[in-house]
Amino acid sequence: MDRMLFISMNAAQQTMLAQATNANNLANVNTTGFRADLEQFRSMPVFGEGLPTRVYSMTERPATDYQQGSVQSTGRELDISVQGEGFISVMGKDGREGYTRAGDMHVTEFGQLVTGTGLQVMGEGGPIAIPPAEKIDIGADGTISIRPIGGAENALAVIDRIKLVKPDLQNVFKDADGLLRMADGTEAPLDATVKVASGTIEGSNVNAVGALVNMIELQRKYEMQVKMMSTAEENSAASARLLQLNG
Repeated sequence: MDRMLFISMNAAQQTMLAQATNANNLANVNTTGFRADLEQFRSMPVFGEGLPTRVYSMTERPATDYQQGSVQSTGRELDISVQGEGFISVMGKDGREGYTRAGDMHVTEFGQLVTGTGLQVMGEGGPIAIPPAEKIDIGADGTISIRPIGGAENALAVIDRIKLVKPDLQNVFKDADGLLRMADGTEAPLDATVKVASGTIEGSNVNAVGALVNMIELQRKYEMQVKMMSTAEENSAASARLLQLNG
């Protein structure tokens, strides 16, 4: 295969991968607590006969954008948003602990406290279970208090505390299920400095306008690379015809 054709094909493929990442960000612009993925192109040398004067591109996802999304007031007693740095601990579908900023919670018919996507919220001793109650209150430190059914107005009982963590972001990665996890495989410890605000939720931190502009730019890059592929094929065919004539 002609080297220029190979480089153009590779660039087109990498642009499609970048477009997929950008499209995923755009699709989650309204997802509670979503953190946008970042992508970048990196030049890699092409080795072969002759001098390594040519390069090809490689798309990689170097990091996740941890900037805070917009906070919206809901008035729901089970909605919380993390103030500043930190995450809410949940149990993933695979049973492993993960971390999220999605604080849209509710209690299931079995008394389990779960997120909007059905993930169990972790407490100090495991998944949180809430008994039947007339009122549920979540404090700034994640402490959960309830007023039992038929209890006095001021009869609040502390039942658990949401596990709030603040791991070093250099040791965190976004897993395939969208949850953040520790890169070294450990579980982050509870951090008492992390605070939450009840009655609010944090939205996605995806910039919809920026993602749309990026989508257009990537589409233009892809079209340019397809044209380069066509030009490379035409040049290769012309070179082959010249060789045949000279032969």
